[in-house]
Amino acid sequence: MTIIKTPLEVRWNPEQPIEDVTLMGDPSTPPELLREIQEMRAALGKQLVLLGHHYQRDEVIQFADKTGDSLALSQYAAQMRDASYVMFLGVHFMAETADMLTPKHVPVILPDKRAGCTMADMAQIEDIEESWESLARVVDTEKVVPVTYINSTAAVKSFVGAHGGTICTSSNAHKIIQWALEGGEKVFFFPDQHLGRNTSFELGIPLDKMIVWDPNEPLGGNSAEAVKNARVLLWKGHCSVHQHFKPAHADYWRTRFDGDVTVIVHPECSFEVVQKADISGSTSKIINTIRDAPAGSRWAVGTENHLVSRLGQEMAKEGKEVYSLAPYACLCSTMFRISPQSMADSLHALLDGKYRYQISVDDETAHYATEALNRMFEITNR
Repeated sequence: MTIIKTPLEVRWNPEQPIEDVTLMGDPSTPPELLREIQEMRAALGKQLVLLGHHYQRDEVIQFADKTGDSLALSQYAAQMRDASYVMFLGVHFMAETADMLTPKHVPVILPDKRAGCTMADMAQIEDIEESWESLARVVDTEKVVPVTYINSTAAVKSFVGAHGGTICTSSNAHKIIQWALEGGEKVFFFPDQHLGRNTSFELGIPLDKMIVWDPNEPLGGNSAEAVKNARVLLWKGHCSVHQHFKPAHADYWRTRFDGDVTVIVHPECSFEVVQKADISGSTSKIINTIRDAPAGSRWAVGTENHLVSRLGQEMAKEGKEVYSLAPYACLCSTMFRISPQSMADSLHALLDGKYRYQISVDDETAHYATEALNRMFEITNR
């Protein structure tokens, strides 16, 4: 078996012998460990679907059947009707979403159960329920539409499903928030305040009609009047990677290349950074925009560095220059917990008929969370 790999897309070719494969990875990773992973992957064959998130490290993602963002990977897994197992090379909330979208009899495995998401962890279901009750003392929550980013727990997705709300991704946030604004007097958006603020502003909501809701403060740290006057309530959460980007980084690249560079950033970046950028968009938009750009163009990219590095390798072949917006590596530390060793341990367990570690969502939570997901699909496809 061999891996045919471009920097951003991975495909398995089961016809080639294992010994013909050149494996990628950090030089400190023992080559025998990578070879062992490859052999176990080959032994499991089509029984296993391996999903690799764009932010994953090279030595792990090279074994994926499919690479992409969290929702696209889960949708891909849901189509693999012959698979016996799904292994998600990502973080906990991604594996939960995959579990809800795949057939019930197919277990979803996360190689390291510590691989969480700091943003998702900032919106615990208990805090959201308490905040909703607090909000109800000031406004009619029947007229408030809750929307959660895909980067949230299954319990939070279930909450919005049960309260008439839905889920968004960075790709469809405009459509979803527009739908929510048209359907209610207010939108309660969590857990990423930056995606909510940037999207709402582009939809014409002024900054003074948005407030930040801090779950650790009474009424989110706001006056009753401020809550009543707000159109969008933004949960106090953020991405630990994208918060590192600053407006000064955009200034640096423009000065360095005398303006001959395009700054493109993810909407999880702060409002100030997005306003400094030439283009803002989801991971897929970033990739496709740079792929479609003319040869010789330069790009400063504000998103996770593994993705930027692989994109840079690919674009160099076309004469394009791709740089990380920040002058240091911006890695997703929780994603990084999926290591070659943890992946090998999970594959060993599967070959022994065990699951290390299975991620499952209980039926009640899955019911309302799936309702929210289906509502999102319906809105997006209109």
